[in-house]
Amino acid sequence: MRNLIGVAILGTLVLSAYGTNPNPNTDKENDQTSIVITFKDGHQQSYLMADVARVEYKGTADSTVGPENFLGKWEAGTGSSNGTFFITLDTNGEASKSLGASHGTWAIVGDEVRISWDDGWHDAIRKTDKKKYEKLAFAPGTSFSDGPENVTEARRIKKFKH
Repeated sequence: MRNLIGVAILGTLVLSAYGTNPNPNTDKENDQTSIVITFKDGHQQSYLMADVARVEYKGTADSTVGPENFLGKWEAGTGSSNGTFFITLDTNGEASKSLGASHGTWAIVGDEVRISWDDGWHDAIRKTDKKKYEKLAFAPGTSFSDGPENVTEARRIKKFKH
């Protein structure tokens, strides 16, 4: 009898395994890789990886500001000769600028936005007091934990909605 129960359990497991998708991260219909997120309430949501720009994990020590604090068009100093240029932060995580390599990506880290430009430069914009912001520029080959190449005033001249 014990052998019969063991065989029945094993058979159930084999049939269960056979019925599941052997490649769960692939959308069979389009044969594109996807990510499936299961929420605490049990429902699932699937996203095509081709549509995902970045995945961020937030912890208790992370940002107290949201994208609405940074979305839009910014005017910032170049760090030399009182020149300025424009930075645009779009809702899709893309960034553009009017000086140098025009394309980059951005993400909120802590209480600042960090922008990585295609030419290797990277900038941070952070709030300094109630209404003022500054832009920190970091040269290629350095990190955000290194000292900035220059620090200038930044001001948002156009807000975008999230």
